[in-house]
Amino acid sequence: MTAFVNILITAGLIIIGVLLFELIILFHEGGHFITAKLSGVKVNEFALGMGPKILSFTKGETTYSLRLLPIGGYCAMEGEDEDSDNPRAFNNIKIYKRMIIVVAGAVMNIILGLILMIVLLLPNEYFASTTVDSFIPKSYSANSGLMAGDRIVSVDGYKVRNSMDLSYALATIKVQDVDGNSLQIYKQDCANELADIYYTQYNKGNFDSFTNEQYEAIYNDLCEVTEKVNISATKEEALKAFEAGCQVMYSYFPEEEWSLPDIETKETRPRFRTDMVVERKGERVILEDVDFMTYTTADDSTPRMSIDFYSQVKEKNFLSLMSETGSQTVSVVRMVVDSLVGLIKGEFGFTDVSGPIGAATATVEVAQEGLKTGFGDAVLNIVYVMMIITVNLGVVNMLPFPALDGGRFLFLLIEGIFRKPVPRKAEAVINAVGLGILLVFILIVSVKDVWMLFV
Repeated sequence: MTAFVNILITAGLIIIGVLLFELIILFHEGGHFITAKLSGVKVNEFALGMGPKILSFTKGETTYSLRLLPIGGYCAMEGEDEDSDNPRAFNNIKIYKRMIIVVAGAVMNIILGLILMIVLLLPNEYFASTTVDSFIPKSYSANSGLMAGDRIVSVDGYKVRNSMDLSYALATIKVQDVDGNSLQIYKQDCANELADIYYTQYNKGNFDSFTNEQYEAIYNDLCEVTEKVNISATKEEALKAFEAGCQVMYSYFPEEEWSLPDIETKETRPRFRTDMVVERKGERVILEDVDFMTYTTADDSTPRMSIDFYSQVKEKNFLSLMSETGSQTVSVVRMVVDSLVGLIKGEFGFTDVSGPIGAATATVEVAQEGLKTGFGDAVLNIVYVMMIITVNLGVVNMLPFPALDGGRFLFLLIEGIFRKPVPRKAEAVINAVGLGILLVFILIVSVKDVWMLFV
């Protein structure tokens, strides 16, 4: 029975994902359709999906159709791809109207992104800020100069305006090998050892008999002794703070035999390190070589990063909801643009690029992850992916590349500047070449995505 229910839940999530994807297409093509109608352009067909027709009907001069494959759609306008003598053809209306029609699809994608962002933010009890509230006991960033009360302004040159900007900026930090004998690394190791005493005793069950007051007291002492290590100016000072901290921690476990742990030194250490700019007491402060918690697992020796501080929160109300919706949607646009620039610069490899199959795989993965805590969380995870996709589609589609809306807008811009349209044959050839390149690229990426499913 459980297996059957899981199948039904999975099927339901797939249907939700497909419907949301079709909603993205509907908004995009609907943008072209609405502006075309308002501009008096004759629309021959408005289709949702591609391939054979499932159903269709004609109202007025336009055929509306639903097609079998939920992978796209189109708004076929008279005179869009070839010249027409019809005064209501796309090629015969004023150029500014054609420009509006062309960009309307991308604009509608961004508007849908705003709507989906509201859906994502509505369940929040509060919103995270970019101001540091406190640190975990074994925080690397704390002994790298970051302080409670700092408002993070930028990370490695990337401007931070909200929590999404901050998460993205931190996620793009690359791991590097750093000097393992530095004071900064030494203090991190001391703080790690102190925290390990705490977690080791916890895992052994030695906290089971603690009262709430004792539990709170030992955690506060852990934070205090690690902070003394973090502010040490020399290794000697850090060692003294470490020794004193060990005595404090073991004072809670008088029956435990213990000795001072050795601090291991290595020539190099892997660290997620970056430069930051923060606002501290009204002044801008530049922090160089800020490390973040770097760890490996028993199953994987690849270094991973963990954000090792807590952010202050902002109250949720109507104004803050609207503000966060607009701000975070803009942040997603910035993320897409930054990723495209990074791809051009070679900062991202081919394996970082995904096509429709990769997007579908990611949707399934986030849905499965969400199911661990509930069906609602799985749906929200799907909505998040779709929000990213619709904004991505809006931005990418306006790139000045042939066969994209941005390429078409470029041709219209040239026509507006020179008061003469680009010859139809030349435009058709350029668009055909551009479309061919896009299809080959999508095919290669799709093959890669399929390959990644089996490796």
